[in-house]
Amino acid sequence: MRAKTVWICFFLTIAGTLSILHAASRIKDIASFEGIRDNQLVGYGLVVGLNGTGDRSQTFFSTQTLANLLERSGITINPDQVRVKNIASVMVTATLPPSVRQGSRIDVMVSSIGDAQSLQGGVLIQTPLRAADNVVYAVAQGPVTLGGFSGGGNSNRVQSNHPTGGRIPNGGIVEHEARIEISGKSRLNLVLYQNDFTTASRAVQAVNASAASEIARAVDGRTIEINVPANYTNRIVDFIALIENASMEVDGPARVVINEKTGTIVMGKDVQIADVSIIHGSLSLQVGTVLNVSQPEAFSKGQTTVVPDTTVTVQEEKGRTATLHKGASVEEVVKALNAIGAGPRDIIAILQAIKAQGALQADLEVI
Repeated sequence: MRAKTVWICFFLTIAGTLSILHAASRIKDIASFEGIRDNQLVGYGLVVGLNGTGDRSQTFFSTQTLANLLERSGITINPDQVRVKNIASVMVTATLPPSVRQGSRIDVMVSSIGDAQSLQGGVLIQTPLRAADNVVYAVAQGPVTLGGFSGGGNSNRVQSNHPTGGRIPNGGIVEHEARIEISGKSRLNLVLYQNDFTTASRAVQAVNASAASEIARAVDGRTIEINVPANYTNRIVDFIALIENASMEVDGPARVVINEKTGTIVMGKDVQIADVSIIHGSLSLQVGTVLNVSQPEAFSKGQTTVVPDTTVTVQEEKGRTATLHKGASVEEVVKALNAIGAGPRDIIAILQAIKAQGALQADLEVI
């Protein structure tokens, strides 16, 4: 526990130190132009060529899909009579980047939806990929690449990572373009990834400074309206590149992010603590039963019996106190919690208690 405490405090100290550097960010890293976006695609397909690791008989839709596929090839069979273990039903997903053209290739992800044990060695049959408007924007096909493997029998199976999900690099071919018309526009909207009025105001100043004119204004804490100058009307791409590379300092609310599953805590530089005292102690209670054998002496005509010996042990560690003064920095918080021997789980509980008391001047987010 002591080693984990040192590591978590090291990470917190580094996070606070790096935040103080005030590194400038480009607008392209914190915002995007409205309408220039990715589109998610999804489709249902069939992976074939598995070595007996495909869907079992209870996954009836796999055999139904195979029967439909064979029927389109001129072979009519009864799905109830199909007994194969070399196929698997999968969901195929992909992301369609903006401004891609017909014939461009994209990566696709393949995930089993049945009870297949592994997709290792499988090949995805041509699968149409649709967007939310039910239009086919791409088709996917090819061998599935896994990030793990599985082998062995039912009683001695060896598995690494997830063999029921994989990807096909460049396995999707774009058939329908999601066109984005930006040429000739007189106004563009810049949308920040996170809502913050201070950041929006600074972004307006950065855009106006790059264009050397008052062309931008903040509509709210996330949206910035930009008028395209007349000399950039026919050079809209150059104008977008100019705006994207404008530099500014990003601001945000003070926040503490906690991951209770892994014991990870990330604190920003603006996190402050009001006057508060922390008492940290531990109480260890152990209850156990030891079975002792009572053996009678020779020729005593006694009987061998088992005598339970119940023991109760209580260990109480003396509480240790740390006092944090108003406006304490991240480094001071870390040093104080480290001084009382708090581990990652203890620090999480302490921060939650400080927030409940009202002394933590930051948002506490548990993920």
